[in-house]
Amino acid sequence: MTEPPKRTLFAADGLAAPLRHAVFRRIWVASLLSNLGLMIQSVGAAWAMTQMTASADKVALVQTALMLPIMLISMPAGAIADMYDRRIIAVISLSIALTGATALAVLSWLGAVTPEILLAFCFVVGSGNALFGPSWQASVSEQVPIETLPSAVALNGISYNIARSFGPAIGGIIVAAAGAVAAFVANAVLYVPLLVVLVLWRRINEPSRLPPEQLRRAIISGVRYISNSPPVRIVLARTLVTGIAGGSISALMPLVTRDLLHGGAQTYGIMLGAFGMGAVIGALNIGEVRKRFSGETSIRACALIMGVAIAVVAVSHEPVITAAALVVAGSVWMLAVALFNIGVQLSAPRWVAGRSLAAFQASIAGGIAIGSW
Repeated sequence: MTEPPKRTLFAADGLAAPLRHAVFRRIWVASLLSNLGLMIQSVGAAWAMTQMTASADKVALVQTALMLPIMLISMPAGAIADMYDRRIIAVISLSIALTGATALAVLSWLGAVTPEILLAFCFVVGSGNALFGPSWQASVSEQVPIETLPSAVALNGISYNIARSFGPAIGGIIVAAAGAVAAFVANAVLYVPLLVVLVLWRRINEPSRLPPEQLRRAIISGVRYISNSPPVRIVLARTLVTGIAGGSISALMPLVTRDLLHGGAQTYGIMLGAFGMGAVIGALNIGEVRKRFSGETSIRACALIMGVAIAVVAVSHEPVITAAALVVAGSVWMLAVALFNIGVQLSAPRWVAGRSLAAFQASIAGGIAIGSW
C-alpha cells in the first residue's frame, strides 16, 4: 500500500508555490525591502515632526499625507494600469516615490525641512505608492499560474505585514542612532532593488482585443463595470466596513497603551508588533482556510472574531491579554482582507482588473481613514 504524497509549502497548492517562479520571487523579495523602507520612513517622519512642532494634528497628518493619495488617485491609477504596460507604470510610479524620498533625505540633511515641506514630500511618496499599487497587484496574475494566484496574494499580504511588524522597530533604532535623516535615506535606498527588478522584468505584453481608451472614458467604464457587478460591489462594501473596524485598532493603540495598560513607547511597540505578527499568521493560513470553509463562512467568522478581539482590547488592563487579543485581531483582519482581494482578482476580467483592484485599494484605505478618525 503506497503512502499518499507528502504536501509541502512548495507543492502546487502550497503557500510558497508562487516563489518557485523567478519573476514573482524577485519582485516579492524586493517589495518586502520596499515595504520595510516605507515603514522606516513613517517612523522617521513622525519623529521629525515631533521635533519641529508640538501640534498633535500635524504629527497625525504625517500618516494622512502617506495614505490620502490612495483614496484620491486609486481609480485613475487603476485605469492607467489597464490602459498601458503595467511594468512601465510601476517603474514610473516607483521613480516618483524614489524622487520624493531622495529629496526629503537631502533637504533633511541640509536642515531645510519644515512641517509643510515634510508633509508635502510624504504626499509625493504616498502618491507614487498609490500609482504603483494597482499596476503591481494587477500584474501578479502575469507572474504566476492562475492556480497559485491565491497563494501569491497571500504572500504579498505577508510581505506587507512582515514589514509592519518589524519596520517600526528598525526605524526606531535607525532614528535613535542616526536621526530622522538616516530613516529617509534608508527608505530611498530600499526603493532601488524593486525598481531594478521591474526594469529587468521582460513582461509579455498581450495586445488588447479592445480599442484603446481615453483616461476619462476608462475611469467611467471602470466605475460603470463595478456599479453593475454585484459580486465586486459587495466585496468592496465589505472591504470598506472591515477597514473601518480595523482602522480603529491602530489609531487608538497609543491611547490603549497609555490609558489602559499604563505603558510607554516600548509597550506600544510590542502591541503594534503583536497585531502585525497576527497578520502574518493569518496570511500563512489563507490556503487552509479556503480549503476548509466557503468564502462566506470565512468572512462571517472573521468579522465575529474580530469584534470579540476588539472588545477584549477595549476592556483589558493586562498587556499579555491585550497582546493576545491583538494577535487574534491581526490574524482575522489579514484573512478577511486577503479573501476580499482574492475575490476581486478572480471576479474581474483582465480588461478592468486594474480598476477593480484600485477600487479595492481605495475601499480599504478609505475604511482605515474613516475608522481612524
